Amino acid sequence: MKTLVAPSILAANFLRLGDDIEMVNKSQADLFHLDIMDGKFVPNITFGFDIISQIKKTAQKPLDVHLMIEQPERYLEAFKKAGADYLSVHYETCPHLHRTVQAIKDLGMKAGVVINPHNPVDLLTDIAKDADFFLLMSVNPGFGGQQFIFNTYSRIKKLKNIISDNGGKALIEVDGGVNTENAGLLAEAGADILVAGSSVFGADNPIETIAKLKVTK
Repeated sequence: MKTLVAPSILAANFLRLGDDIEMVNKSQADLFHLDIMDGKFVPNITFGFDIISQIKKTAQKPLDVHLMIEQPERYLEAFKKAGADYLSVHYETCPHLHRTVQAIKDLGMKAGVVINPHNPVDLLTDIAKDADFFLLMSVNPGFGGQQFIFNTYSRIKKLKNIISDNGGKALIEVDGGVNTENAGLLAEAGADILVAGSSVFGADNPIETIAKLKVTK
């Protein structure tokens, strides 16, 4: 089995977004990763429903939408309508996490739970059997191009054990500082989905880079 690759649209060139979407369509990528930021939970603002809807019109692969926003439960239906196929919410923003995860599933989307680098993955134990995937941030959320946090490898291994011990089948996604140099180590640790932004869209040959990120687990 090879890792799934989700190029992060935040790192694309928005002056030629259509071209970058078509590049991902033609590549071996498996998902489009879309980061949604509200300027409150993280110190940055990205894009909203209209842009997602436009991307959905031309994307030939599922949209993996990562909500870095406060009160995400208020907008689940709107993100489904805009075109989200995978929808992930932060552990840090959801006081009623089980309810939110179930609501995402009830809308027909894959439900993901994200956790920031400073929080121990043990916090995900009670939701381990319910989520479809977990997204481990390997940088502090808010901006692209940050340096990869090394202890992510041990966090992946620990989370994989937590999922298994609780009878879950969730995939593990990693976002932040992912590139062709650490992709193999991430897969070896147990990562299933690799989100890559700057390393893909900043590459001389993005299609070739995406192919190299699809490493055998």
